[in-house]
Amino acid sequence: MRKILALAGSFVFLLLAPGTVAGLVPWAVTHWQFEPTVFRHDITRAAGVLLIFLGLVPLVDSFVRFALEGLGTPAPVLPTRRLVVGGFYRHVRNPMYVGVVGTILGQAILFADVRLFVYAAAVWVLMHLFVVAYEEPRLHHAFGAQYDAFRAHVPRWLPRLKPWNGYSLSSIR
Repeated sequence: MRKILALAGSFVFLLLAPGTVAGLVPWAVTHWQFEPTVFRHDITRAAGVLLIFLGLVPLVDSFVRFALEGLGTPAPVLPTRRLVVGGFYRHVRNPMYVGVVGTILGQAILFADVRLFVYAAAVWVLMHLFVVAYEEPRLHHAFGAQYDAFRAHVPRWLPRLKPWNGYSLSSIR
């Protein structure tokens, strides 16, 4: 029952937070109207679609993983009971945020809208400040040595190519 409630809560939060930041705001800026591309080739639009897809995959995977692996949601009011270190978290500590920014950048490329590039940069800066000022201290407080080991092996923003196997988490209590 806990997993079902966590999945439902994660889904609602997915629609509210990333849905607004990576969907509603870009729509409000562009109305999803195509502008002429910089290179005037359809390959540019295809790259935008690919980047949107590559952003959505870790984003959705992370929300599901928070419910099933962490037994909670990404929402600060309903946090996970366990530290989530599987899936894309083996490559980067913040795959949700990377996914959101990637999705916005994909739309910027797809619709050829400079305003979305600026918006993506602003979103990343705000996310970075939130992660450093709130999330990381909270995770350290909640999970202690487990989070410290995770943080020591997995980069915050730029994914590592070889996935971290979490070997040190099982030995830390």
